[in-house]
Amino acid sequence: MARGAASESTRLLAMDDLDDRVVADEGSEADVPRKAFVQSLERGLAVIRVFDADHAQLTLSDVARLTGLDRAATRRFLYTFVELGYMRIEGRLFSLRPKLLELGYAYLSSLRLPQIAGPHLRVLSEQVRESSYLSIQEGGDNICVAHVPVRRIWTATITVGTRLPLLACGSGRVLLAGEDEETVAAFLASHPLGQITPYTKRDPKHLAAAIAQVRERGWAFVDQELEEGLRVLAAPVRGPRGRVIAAVSVSTLAGSSTPDAFLRDMLPPVLRAAAAIEVDLALVAQ
Repeated sequence: MARGAASESTRLLAMDDLDDRVVADEGSEADVPRKAFVQSLERGLAVIRVFDADHAQLTLSDVARLTGLDRAATRRFLYTFVELGYMRIEGRLFSLRPKLLELGYAYLSSLRLPQIAGPHLRVLSEQVRESSYLSIQEGGDNICVAHVPVRRIWTATITVGTRLPLLACGSGRVLLAGEDEETVAAFLASHPLGQITPYTKRDPKHLAAAIAQVRERGWAFVDQELEEGLRVLAAPVRGPRGRVIAAVSVSTLAGSSTPDAFLRDMLPPVLRAAAAIEVDLALVAQ
């Protein structure tokens, strides 16, 4: 299908949205979900749902019959999905493409990952008597998605939802180390780092070297670069396909021990926690 024709189908789909009707009383706040109902989206999802193991490839006529939609509407939906990369067409047959999995991946990851990691983070915090965290990458930020605090007079002010610059924190460097050198170089060029503390590394060459070191040894140690007086150790969590999808980390006061003692005491438990999370992720993926 030519791109122009597919783009036209996208335009027609947008016009189809204009036909959606408000089906609830304007004065009832409880009816907001119905007032916001988009009928064309419902039809589009119906088109996707007719494809399954028994109907991996369908013609336009097949989809129209199975969904109850007329041929014109069915055609618009199918070619819109082709244009967006969610479907392919071979001759007269349409089929789903792997890109469709992207629609559910973010939800499944956000749902499962903190739940799976939680018990292991609790064990980690009990072992090292320090707060533990699980983080993921979103754009240029390191986002905490799970946190087990410890009761102390002082504790790092990082909770679930906290965003930190990837380049300045241990978990962020672990996440970046999971990318190839070209991707890291592009990230460094587009995300200059400010001087957060006197110890913060800002030079792109130094940061690239630090990330390469993390990639080589499999863990990151950041000493007071994010917050003065705070040391952080982080290790990668890989998904079933071997890609780094998250990072486990612990933090402690810089004055509580020497860097060598910190690594000696913290590194084995952190690596064990990361490995245990990976095992559970693999079991869930089976």
